[in-house]
Amino acid sequence: MRRLLVAALLLPLLLTGCGSDRDTYCSAVKDHQQELSDLVGSGGPDALLEALDIFEDLQDKAPGDITDEWQQLVTSIQGLQKALEDAGVDPATYDRDHPPSGLSADDKARVDAAAKALGSGTTLRALQDLDQQARDVCKTPLTL
Repeated sequence: MRRLLVAALLLPLLLTGCGSDRDTYCSAVKDHQQELSDLVGSGGPDALLEALDIFEDLQDKAPGDITDEWQQLVTSIQGLQKALEDAGVDPATYDRDHPPSGLSADDKARVDAAAKALGSGTTLRALQDLDQQARDVCKTPLTL
């Protein structure tokens, strides 16, 4: 009986904590929606890289049930960013079919591998799941 009473008293506190986490996350989704839409809608080759700060902020605020999806997306973008930086190439102008002169085969292979990971089914599914969760829970898509 005593355990039941303690559980009954703690349950609202636990639920409020979860709600405030979701509220914080949903507020962040709404706050970033326009900027994220503008970046992704620009169609630039480096749009996802430019959106990395936004994705990292959303990852930091995300509730526990979607941390794996955010980890997958953010890690994939960071991997591509690092490969491009290590290769010394500009993400906005990099063309896989016509790489800059002097780009080593190893650097090109690392950039290709990172781009493949970012475009993988696992990463795309994570992005779809994150958008669906934002629509369902926050009543706001990630982009307009």
